[in-house]
Amino acid sequence: QVQLVESGGGPVQAGGSLRLSCAASGRTFSTYVMGWFRQAPGKEREFVAAISRSGTMTNYADSVKGRFTISRDNGKNTVYLQMNSLKPEDTAVYYCAATKTSWLGVTSRGGIWNPGAYDYWGQGTQVTVSS
Repeated sequence: QVQLVESGGGPVQAGGSLRLSCAASGRTFSTYVMGWFRQAPGKEREFVAAISRSGTMTNYADSVKGRFTISRDNGKNTVYLQMNSLKPEDTAVYYCAATKTSWLGVTSRGGIWNPGAYDYWGQGTQVTVSS
């Protein structure tokens, strides 16, 4: 089991940047595929980005591609989400998630973009982008 704690959220003006961090407990962080999701008020939780166990493979939602970058440091048990050129529509609670299923195997659970494919979730961090 792994516990996830997000940090780095807050208010920011449109065009600005934020870097979210997600710290994981335990010694098996490198065995988890990690993802970032977000949920705006009144909307369903949506996929933002995911990264493979080694960090060599990544995947992004079209809405953030070219603006957000996911990365991980397995030595620090941490996954990051660098968010640049932020827009008001990026306002949401951002969640970190982990799955023990492999990068390829996660397709059997609906895909890397499916919240149901993830086994563990953090408590979320609020990001508010003002125009």
